[in-house]
Amino acid sequence: MARATVPSRRSGRAAALLLGLAVASLLASRTPAKDPPAPPTGGNDVQDVTRLINEKLEAGYKANNITPAARCTDHEFIRRATLDIIGRIATPEEIEHFMKDPAEKRRALLIDRLLGKGSDAKENSKYTEEYARHWANVWSNWLLGRAGVFGRGKYHEQTETWLEDQFAQNRPYSLLVTDLLTAKGKNTENGAVNFVLANVGEAIPPAERAKFGQFDMVPVTSRTTRIFLGIQTQCNQCHDHPFDANLKQHHFWSINAYFRQVEREGTLPMTNRRDTAVPLALKENPNVNVDPVVYYEKRNGVVEEVKGAFFKGDRLEKGSKDRRILLASQLIDHDNFPKAYVNRMWAVFFGKGFVNPIDDFNEQNQIANPELLGELAQRFKHYGFDQKKFIRWVCNSNAYSLSCTVNKTNEKAEHDVLFSHMLMKAMSPEQLFESLMVATNAAANENKDEKKKSRDDWLSTLINNFGDDEGNEVNFNGTVVQALLMMNGQQINDAIMRKDGKGTVDQVLRKYPGANGRINALFLAALNRPTRGSKEMDDIQKRLPLLDLKTGRPRADKDAHDPYFDLFWALLNSNEFILNH
Repeated sequence: MARATVPSRRSGRAAALLLGLAVASLLASRTPAKDPPAPPTGGNDVQDVTRLINEKLEAGYKANNITPAARCTDHEFIRRATLDIIGRIATPEEIEHFMKDPAEKRRALLIDRLLGKGSDAKENSKYTEEYARHWANVWSNWLLGRAGVFGRGKYHEQTETWLEDQFAQNRPYSLLVTDLLTAKGKNTENGAVNFVLANVGEAIPPAERAKFGQFDMVPVTSRTTRIFLGIQTQCNQCHDHPFDANLKQHHFWSINAYFRQVEREGTLPMTNRRDTAVPLALKENPNVNVDPVVYYEKRNGVVEEVKGAFFKGDRLEKGSKDRRILLASQLIDHDNFPKAYVNRMWAVFFGKGFVNPIDDFNEQNQIANPELLGELAQRFKHYGFDQKKFIRWVCNSNAYSLSCTVNKTNEKAEHDVLFSHMLMKAMSPEQLFESLMVATNAAANENKDEKKKSRDDWLSTLINNFGDDEGNEVNFNGTVVQALLMMNGQQINDAIMRKDGKGTVDQVLRKYPGANGRINALFLAALNRPTRGSKEMDDIQKRLPLLDLKTGRPRADKDAHDPYFDLFWALLNSNEFILNH
């Protein structure tokens, strides 16, 4: 993958270094929802489920004459797992800790630590907080998108705060979803209400609200089935599904009826500025849309009437109370509920799901390894929709430890869904920010409020270049815009060039007297690995004016920091840093 080449405020020598470095360019019940069943006791679920994953994937390799990629290095693994589980690269101290663990256990021990299940209580608390913050951010973007009043600013933060609490408790996924669908009250007190509030759709004319409700509730209908069931019903708003005979137009509108008694108190601001985020409240009004009926127009102009029903479930009747509670119960009972979660999360860790796009289960969309998807979904449900268990299963599998380097048997794009090598993934804007803070040690130099402001400023600049208003992430392929943002960012340059004992480069120079030690330390801080032997080390030293070639001593005409600033800047702007591999 080629790097973008753009002018830079840094020196021409550094730009040449960026291009020449030998850094790798890598690649339902009809009653209110109940608590999930208590997870089974005894046995070893990690051992059992990872064995299942390994066996099913290995059968696929054999059937397709695939030789899987080699096992990734330990340095690649700690960077990958730390990024995926807590949303940032590892620190040199964490790498040192990891390498001291017994080789045969260190990957499993790392996964436990990152999930807050290690042997040190203080460490567990730290990682639990980071885990919760990372996944709250991921789910907020999925639920609310990145654009508009709810995609950024105060409302987005309210939802993130609520989700952080859910993930910190490791609340069962089924209950988390139930709360999102059934939430009521003020968003200043319960950030869960913002999922529905963000997706109410167009307002119904006041004269018709008693019959049809306050809003058409179209966006929340399609977003609910898409996110939680992996079923794209948005096109069913206007016509029957073109690829799935089981999805008709009336299915969309019969689900829509479950939301028609929702009302919003408060008026949305016109911008997402923090000071204009007025309080909003969500309530259920049983006195509107009393007959749970919705009218929709078919393509031929005929207007049809449909009564509320969840796919093939029982219909809503006049006077049915707590419609959204009924909806949540029926949704969680649906076969696709655990499958959609497994598929979505598998794609987070492997770069692709069993079904792609990840939210488009339909008759014509082939499932890769349907047996594995089905059995993982069953076990996820069986173990109480425990999200940390699922992550532990996936990250302990053989496939998650594979290198991203392909071979002749698995190099074609159609082989990707066999998961015989790790796919490279672009960091999200949030992962990129957090990783830069860790690499440059900037996070340690700011208080909580300063870091939050830095993060908000960073994201406001980068969001327009990542993702879209549907909450989808856009793959990064080394665009000029991205390279300019990275290389010319004042914040990054300032963090790199600190000489007060707090910046990474300055700390490295104080700690290591020789060039080799300094170079390896900077590689660990940025790329989570040392240089790849003497060849890479020699190549870098040739490109950096570290020594006077005649005397063998440090150059007297240059600040000792300068070449290391350039090296570190180049590492942070390499594809190897920007990509999760």
